[in-house]
Amino acid sequence: MNPTASLQGAGLGLRRAMLPDLLTLDDRAVDFLEVAPDNWIGVGGTYGEGLARLAERFPLSCHGLSLSLGGPELLDHAFLRQIREFLDRYRVPLFSEHLSYCSDEGHLYDLIPMPFTDEAVRHIAGRIREVQDALGRRIAVENISYYAAPYQALSEIDFLRAVLDEADCDLLLDVNNLFVNAHNHGYDAADFLARVPAERVACLHVAGHYDEAPDLKIDTHGASVKPDVWSLLASAYRHLGTVPTLLERDFNLPPLAELLGEVDCIRELQSAARPLEVSHG
Repeated sequence: MNPTASLQGAGLGLRRAMLPDLLTLDDRAVDFLEVAPDNWIGVGGTYGEGLARLAERFPLSCHGLSLSLGGPELLDHAFLRQIREFLDRYRVPLFSEHLSYCSDEGHLYDLIPMPFTDEAVRHIAGRIREVQDALGRRIAVENISYYAAPYQALSEIDFLRAVLDEADCDLLLDVNNLFVNAHNHGYDAADFLARVPAERVACLHVAGHYDEAPDLKIDTHGASVKPDVWSLLASAYRHLGTVPTLLERDFNLPPLAELLGEVDCIRELQSAARPLEVSHG
């Protein structure tokens, strides 16, 4: 299955608090919605009915939260079966998870970065292949934001490329995470972006962050997208093409009209990039 077969344009992350407003959306307001299946598996009642109604009108992508792809514990195959049933039920073309781990004898409620080593590449790639076999489809992994860097025998981009090759999976490139990491860890975001393998990129994420200090940015998903991140997204389209792109907002939710304004910003950048695709085609 082509992971972007029914995903295109600009999407919005679906949060439960937004459900009543989303149910009133015009069919052209967004091109797709993204949900975390961890938060929706087994949900019935008003919420379950609302999700089913939205899934009839908009393609869904799914972004996992708790598989702990890089973790030390065995993968939860009972949970993987539930995810597969959810993906099949809603005909989800793209499932993604974080290139990190979040459990060790219990859930850690944080995304812990992997050490950038060959051993870690082999470990996480093997687990990604196991997940792909269990789900019966390719998945995409997301580059996370991180603040305390574990041991780095490889650069972040070399580690990322090695995982994608070893696992034979796709990439969900979070442009805000790239911007935050580049600032916090002192590397050039443009150089990183230039080395991202375009053929692997299934989707992009864009979100807001918080400027904690001159040398520290925090990925919050709780604010509007900043101008420098919009600029980096435009650069991503020039390198990758107009990949389906999702606006993430997890808290401090503004009125839906404000979020839709940012979705329109994504569409405008995609429209501006399409003539370049044609001229280079």
